[in-house]
Amino acid sequence: MTSATHSTLFPQVPDSADAVLDGLDPEQREVATALHGPVCVLAGAGTGKTRAITHRIAYGVRAGILQPSSVLAVTFTNRAAGEMRGRLRQLGAAGVQARTFHSAALRQLQYFWPKAVGGSMPRLVDRKIQLVADAAAACRIRLDRGELRDVTAEIEWSKVTQTIPADYAAAAAKAGRETPRNPAEIAQLYGTYEDLKRDRAVIDFEDVLLLTVAVLQDRHDIAEQVRSQYQHFVVDEYQDVSPLQQRLLDLWLGERDSLCVVGDASQTIYSFTGATPDHLLDFRTRHPAATVVKLVRDYRSTPQVVHLANGLLAQARGRAADHRLELISQRAAGPEPGYTEFTDEPAEAEGAARRIRDLIASGVPAGEIAILFRTNSQSEIYEQALADVGVPYQLRGAERFFDRPEVRKAGVALRGAARFGNNDSLLDEAVDLPSQVRAVLSGEGWTTEPPAGSGAVRERWESLAALVHLAQDFATAKAGATLSDLVAELDERASAQHAPTVQGVTLASLHSAKGLEWDAVFLVGVAEGMMPITYAKTDEQVEEERRLLYVGVTRARERLYVSWSLSRSPGGRPNRRPSRFLDGLRPGSVTTAGRGSTGGAGGIERGTGSRGGTAVRRTSRTPARCRVCGHTLNGAAEMKLMRCDDCPSDMDEGLYERLREWRAVQAQRSGQPAFCVFTDKTLMAIAETVPDDEGELARIPGVGVRKLNRFGADVLAICAGQELEGDEEDD
Repeated sequence: MTSATHSTLFPQVPDSADAVLDGLDPEQREVATALHGPVCVLAGAGTGKTRAITHRIAYGVRAGILQPSSVLAVTFTNRAAGEMRGRLRQLGAAGVQARTFHSAALRQLQYFWPKAVGGSMPRLVDRKIQLVADAAAACRIRLDRGELRDVTAEIEWSKVTQTIPADYAAAAAKAGRETPRNPAEIAQLYGTYEDLKRDRAVIDFEDVLLLTVAVLQDRHDIAEQVRSQYQHFVVDEYQDVSPLQQRLLDLWLGERDSLCVVGDASQTIYSFTGATPDHLLDFRTRHPAATVVKLVRDYRSTPQVVHLANGLLAQARGRAADHRLELISQRAAGPEPGYTEFTDEPAEAEGAARRIRDLIASGVPAGEIAILFRTNSQSEIYEQALADVGVPYQLRGAERFFDRPEVRKAGVALRGAARFGNNDSLLDEAVDLPSQVRAVLSGEGWTTEPPAGSGAVRERWESLAALVHLAQDFATAKAGATLSDLVAELDERASAQHAPTVQGVTLASLHSAKGLEWDAVFLVGVAEGMMPITYAKTDEQVEEERRLLYVGVTRARERLYVSWSLSRSPGGRPNRRPSRFLDGLRPGSVTTAGRGSTGGAGGIERGTGSRGGTAVRRTSRTPARCRVCGHTLNGAAEMKLMRCDDCPSDMDEGLYERLREWRAVQAQRSGQPAFCVFTDKTLMAIAETVPDDEGELARIPGVGVRKLNRFGADVLAICAGQELEGDEEDD
């Protein structure tokens, strides 16, 4: 399992600001160098958005344009924030704050509470479900475990959409929410929950945002202090911003526009939490002067996987679909996605487990394989199937790696060995760093062979095995590294929550797989009733389910397997059918819905209006592709020829020589160097294309309107094999 997009484990820090830009494609480079004014990056899945924005921050810092302490980068998960900090450290831009919205707000609230409110800040509750249960008891409303969870989710949604208890019923109806209980009951529970919090002097995570907003609104002196600290903002996954988070961002910004947002409306999958892509889609309206960069070059997935992903969105409806990005794969061709129908769910799980076992036997690492499902309840049957065939696995969404007890104990043991290793008999025969780590961790439960079966024992072993693998990679990347060096690396990774890869097949829900990628992905249970889920009733809810499947498809780099079962259990009625989202995409099916809308092309749009203006100049373009191999072209020289430098040329050599002779005469007449007439590359492009008319000639890069008017007739005559009439001087 790795985070998007795949990168070297221990890269060298770039030696200059310009070196930070090395390896970026034209659109990513545009993001990295657009350091002033509002910037909106529309980034398709696998297009390297995290790479683009971290290089943007690093370039600004290394070039002396941005002060590290003045930059605040915000995202939505601790893992994503940790990955961003890790990448910035590797680019030589340590000191930049990369946090979640809640973490950044909590830090500010804790600092300013004594000044803004006085006294100690209320205690923060980690889990609000017990408070909801107490509120239900106070209201004499009986809730089972599932209803407790659902009511808690409704309260969270209400708070991030800034809905008070008295307005809940009307707001839920307007939003088309399927309420788990009568709306009036939920409003009563919500109000009682708020009363209990006040009585117990506690706050929840949503209160952190609400209270920070209140402080910044009411205390202009504090707001100005925050704005003097943070002068440049970057927001990742902007399609997932809630109204409350947008309000906080507006207060952080004040009247400034030093803001870069990154997102993809087609990956909006958290609307049930209050997230909305409207802020992303309306960014140009709110900021007419914004530069908009579209990233569509997909470096993650093969053309076959990308074709399926584009096909899914081509049938989509709604506002997000109107702004979809059509991805262009930059990878070599791979296998076609596999589609398999099974009689029942156990057979589907066993089939996936057997195929995974075969993939591992063929050399695919277990950590590069994932099984993705719609609901967490589907996990158990796949855990058992993998255990039955002896395949290791890990559950996504479990405790964070560096918070696991066995990892903390291993860290203590490694730190002790680094400090007092000379007196440790365990290390007497350890000749290098990996063998030292294996020796130390053998005392913590690591063995060369994994334990049989599944469960907690296996999970602990997998955690220790991840540390062993990390030590091997570290020793390979850092020649002569010591145990103390590794301990320092682990401390930095723990601080950034930059966990090593655990060597086991990942089991995850589609929601928790967002932002991750694997070589091989198994999308299971892709049947009506599960995808889309039964309770997706409205068009908007169904379209979100489509986007969720799109996220699942785009997690795969090379191999993608899609499956469904006709019944739940052996012998059951085979009354299920494949998901409607696969209609027209899987072999033997036909399209039953959709409109085949055209996706957005990549490129750059620059706003030229003032902050309040409306003038916009659009320069959107599709990445140029080689006419021989189809790969995306880079650099002016390749684009002139419309082919890669190393692709074979079909140039007419005789025509090229005649054009060169003609150019020499024109250059002599005008008293200019030959390249001022046409460059060698432009002549080669003409000799390869052999245009028949002015339209074809004008489309060749390097032939502008002025040169077309001046030289067009001569060039077309030479291409047609005609002798030029006369030798008149040009006007």
